[in-house]
Amino acid sequence: MNTLYVIRLGEIALKGLNRPMFENMLRRNIKAKLKGYRNTITKQKGRLFLQIGDDCPREVVDTALSTTFGIVGYSRSFSAPKELEAIHEAAREAIGEGPFAEGKGSFKVISRRADKSFPLTSYQLDVELAKTVHEVHPDLTVDVKNPDLILYCEIRDKAYLYTTQKKGLGGLPVGSAGAGMLLLSGGLDSPVAGFLAAKRGVKMDCLYFHAYPYTSDEALEKVKTLASLIAPYLQGTRLWVAHFTEAQLQIKRTAPENETTLMFRAAMMTLANRHSERTGSQCIITGEALSQVASQTLEGLSFSDSFSEQLVLRPLIGMDKQEIMDLARKIGTYETSILPYEDCCVLFSPKHPLTRPDKVVATEHYNAMGIEPFIEEALSNLGVFHFDERGKIIEKNHPTPDPVF
Repeated sequence: MNTLYVIRLGEIALKGLNRPMFENMLRRNIKAKLKGYRNTITKQKGRLFLQIGDDCPREVVDTALSTTFGIVGYSRSFSAPKELEAIHEAAREAIGEGPFAEGKGSFKVISRRADKSFPLTSYQLDVELAKTVHEVHPDLTVDVKNPDLILYCEIRDKAYLYTTQKKGLGGLPVGSAGAGMLLLSGGLDSPVAGFLAAKRGVKMDCLYFHAYPYTSDEALEKVKTLASLIAPYLQGTRLWVAHFTEAQLQIKRTAPENETTLMFRAAMMTLANRHSERTGSQCIITGEALSQVASQTLEGLSFSDSFSEQLVLRPLIGMDKQEIMDLARKIGTYETSILPYEDCCVLFSPKHPLTRPDKVVATEHYNAMGIEPFIEEALSNLGVFHFDERGKIIEKNHPTPDPVF
């Protein structure tokens, strides 16, 4: 036996000639998360229809559909031929479980006819199905304005009936916009930035800068946990680990104290740019928000941008900290992000950082540090952890920077 899910599309349904590309990519992304379970996915305009074996737990389907971008909503559904008696029978099945099962409260019926050749109008079908509801649950009352329960019916190639509408994430399928490299720290901001970039269709690897022994193994484990938490939204990811201790010590020795944070950011951007090009990424994504900290002024961001030939995306640029924290809670990264393991930038921060650098002067200082050999050394000794679409580690310390696609 199979279970049917009706999957509602949002922005994808508005696309033009390239709509099939988005639909097919979404279909592949869903199937990747349901790997191991027999399933088929068919499509009609504005909808996908998932048939999956009953051996697949509902929780697995819910997790897959609720973490996949491109879906605005989904419902466990019952289908029937477009004949009135068959539709009544499917309605009895739908209201025999779920929110209708207790038979208490008020209800309404919402019918939509994508197939306008169906002989009944939407209102007439509402009336017919309301009769069925009253037959099964005589204590239910009709309330068309504020009902406790709703029976939905869609007339398409078949009749589809369901009683719940679960929300999806919206957005576009991951991979539809290209590939990027997320600079992932252990803080609140970067996982949220990755989530928002993925929502617009960017497929991502993650890059973390580790400064052992100044940052602990617990800090690395924290970042691995964050990578596993956002991996379902990213359709799986690779976490690259750059061992950056020697580069940071060189900066600490040679840079003016008030510029050390700026120089750290410039060195990180240099490494990230080179590695993203090697892996086939087309942009770098950071968790920076304008004026949140000393290095995130317009002058500071402009300075760090000058060290990347890749496009730099900052999805959080206009968000305040409370908005970022709220979204971190929503996506499940907040509790991990606030664990007390500092990242390398925090540990090496000066007491009075320069906030508005002169780009020409700061670039001269950067070039005088002799940092290049340390960046190349870190780049040649990257570690990597692979996370699948469900957030599980599937491989680690693979040395070859294969392209994202």
